[in-house]
Amino acid sequence: MTDLDDIPALMEQIGRRARAAAQRLATASPADKQAALTAAAGAIEAEVPAILDANARDVAAAEDKGLTPAMLDRLRLDRQRVAAMAAGLRNIAAQADPVGAVLTEWDQPSGLHIQRVRTPLGVIGVIYESRPNVTADAGALCVKAGNAVILRGGSESFHSSRAIHACLIQGLAAAGLPEDAIQLVPVTDRAAVGEMLTMTQHIDVIVPRGGKGLVGRVQADARVPVFAHLEGIVHIYLDAAADPEKALRVVMNAKTRRTGVCGAVECLLIHRDIADTIGQGVIRALIDAGVEVRGDDTLAGIDGVIPAQEDDWGREYLEMIVAARVVDDLDAAIDHIRRYGSSHTEAIVTEDTAAADRFTRELDSAILMVNASTQFADGGEFGMGAEIGIATGKMHARGPVGAEQLTSFKYVVRGEGAVRS
Repeated sequence: MTDLDDIPALMEQIGRRARAAAQRLATASPADKQAALTAAAGAIEAEVPAILDANARDVAAAEDKGLTPAMLDRLRLDRQRVAAMAAGLRNIAAQADPVGAVLTEWDQPSGLHIQRVRTPLGVIGVIYESRPNVTADAGALCVKAGNAVILRGGSESFHSSRAIHACLIQGLAAAGLPEDAIQLVPVTDRAAVGEMLTMTQHIDVIVPRGGKGLVGRVQADARVPVFAHLEGIVHIYLDAAADPEKALRVVMNAKTRRTGVCGAVECLLIHRDIADTIGQGVIRALIDAGVEVRGDDTLAGIDGVIPAQEDDWGREYLEMIVAARVVDDLDAAIDHIRRYGSSHTEAIVTEDTAAADRFTRELDSAILMVNASTQFADGGEFGMGAEIGIATGKMHARGPVGAEQLTSFKYVVRGEGAVRS
């Protein structure tokens, strides 16, 4: 057995085992993968007390370290969240298997019949902070797509992730699939992250899931390709033609449902024509709900609004705080989002179809919403069962990363003795 203190040797062993498992998993039958995920879901349901006990240890340690309420919310599990985790696994299990799907096919005059076919990426490395549910989501999605996965969770969720990982291993074993297909790095030493970022011979892509510091380090140091999940600097623009009831409902849900998720709105933009009516009503409702509103000069006169500073624009709070600004028109709203956004999720509330069309056409964030809460920025809500993260880059995967996004493709070419002249 490899010494856990010898991080390079440990990660080399994990990488070799993952590559071997990936080769077997790439040809596993859809039925076997479905059976593994269904069994894992059952194991999670059977191990709820053990998972909650492990999580309680993590939460207690996190509270001692002084983690923010938003970080604690991401970390904390309860029976409902564990049940949702198991339901997500069953959802992924029931989905159509992406591996081997023919994306398109055509015939050439040369006599060739060409197919573009989905194929696994190979080995996925997932580096994440706080959220223990990522252990289940990432493990399940990678297996569904025929990939092996190396999971490196944060130290704050170490015990929770181990308890969940044990359930995933039970699922793999029950289906006769290689247990090395889902490996959890067994140490909290940050040197393991550095090793993963350079394991080009074993890892095909890295998916970072966490704060700006983690993602920045991964992007700066990785020699392995990266699906980046950047900050959720999420905007909602209340257009001049916004319906007041929809505006109130959407904004309140987007900010207060869960402040610690990446789809929580962080900046509210209000058309000048409705600043004293719909806008003021929404601002007052936010304050009444306990949200700290940091407003520009136009909004600072509202009782309870705190004057915004320049660094409030383009900031991910992940708390009961929102920045708010009055803009002259749709053009100004788009300009603000382009300057301060993180290409994650933006929304417009309007009854003007032309304004909605311009908003979705001219902005290029990964997710653009019309008259809907930004809290829907989630792979589960998109029907993917779960997600590894929201990819904000433009290469390969973008938006919620589900099983299909964890595949590539190959060309299968058939002929009848065809030769090239």
